[in-house]
Amino acid sequence: MDYKIRKINEDEYNSLENFLYEAIFVPKGTQPPPKAIIQKPELQVYLTDFGKRAGDYGLVAETGQKMIGAVWVRIMNDYGHIDDSTPSFAISLYKEYRHLGIGTAMMKEMLHFLKEQGYRQASLAVQKENYAVKMYQNVGFEIIDENSEEYIMLCKLKYIA
Repeated sequence: MDYKIRKINEDEYNSLENFLYEAIFVPKGTQPPPKAIIQKPELQVYLTDFGKRAGDYGLVAETGQKMIGAVWVRIMNDYGHIDDSTPSFAISLYKEYRHLGIGTAMMKEMLHFLKEQGYRQASLAVQKENYAVKMYQNVGFEIIDENSEEYIMLCKLKYIA
């Protein structure tokens, strides 16, 4: 599949709402939550005033003129929060574009970008049942903590080639 990864444009920040909703892991056999779930404060930390704070960076994948995925980071007190100098990841692809290597490519691109910006590490939280755990490990994240539902993962950027 032909696609490209590029920096998100400021006028596209509102599309992160759709990608945040797509990022919600829905276990097999369960119904997706209503879209209004992204209005919860614990999810709004990924979106509110995105682009206005230092450390807000985003990339999108597109095919033709259609955005098909996004990866964005910011320093925030989210599920994967490590400290106030470690950006946390959010990533998603529309369902029909998953399992094609696009998510891996977006993650690698963002990790390289963060390393170039001088960050030492990046974090994320992921549900234990989520198939993406393996992909995160393959791009350099390691499990550093867990609770009953999630892993907290960290990537040391000095090891990113």
